Amino acid sequence: MSGVSSSRLLLATVVMCGAAAAFGQVKVGVIDTQKALLDTAELKKAQKLMEAKYKPRQDRLDQLQKEIQQLSQQLQTMAGKLTPQGEADIRAQGTRKQKEAERLQQDLQEDVDRERQDILGQSSTRMRAVIQKVAEEKGLDLVVDVGTALYFKPVLDITKDAVTAYDKAHPAN
Repeated sequence: MSGVSSSRLLLATVVMCGAAAAFGQVKVGVIDTQKALLDTAELKKAQKLMEAKYKPRQDRLDQLQKEIQQLSQQLQTMAGKLTPQGEADIRAQGTRKQKEAERLQQDLQEDVDRERQDILGQSSTRMRAVIQKVAEEKGLDLVVDVGTALYFKPVLDITKDAVTAYDKAHPAN
């Protein structure tokens, strides 16, 4: 969130609290939304599934990097002992493996990022609904993310409540 956007949110919060204070006591909750999402059983399970899904590709990338390292060491240890053709062949192998590793790394990163964004997008939408429900159940007038709060008493933190409610509403089968 930009500084201007964050400042506007804080100003709006202060104005709302001031207006509500004129009519009575304001009940506020604070949540660490990022921590709440990461602590849900659903996201923990999704992380494990993603790790398992992409492990073969990561293993292949690791293997390519070892092979590139071995070719590089072979060139160093055999310096002056190889024919020009032999040296050219090893360099060509290294170049091919390097290109393959770069393509694999890029594809893997794009696939992981895309899947992670899809999962986080869906979970974030669900978490907002859960936070609203928890706030209503607790009779809160306002819920602020910990990132915008300069100070709060720990008793106002509803992060654990949100995680519990999320796991209940969206079990990680």
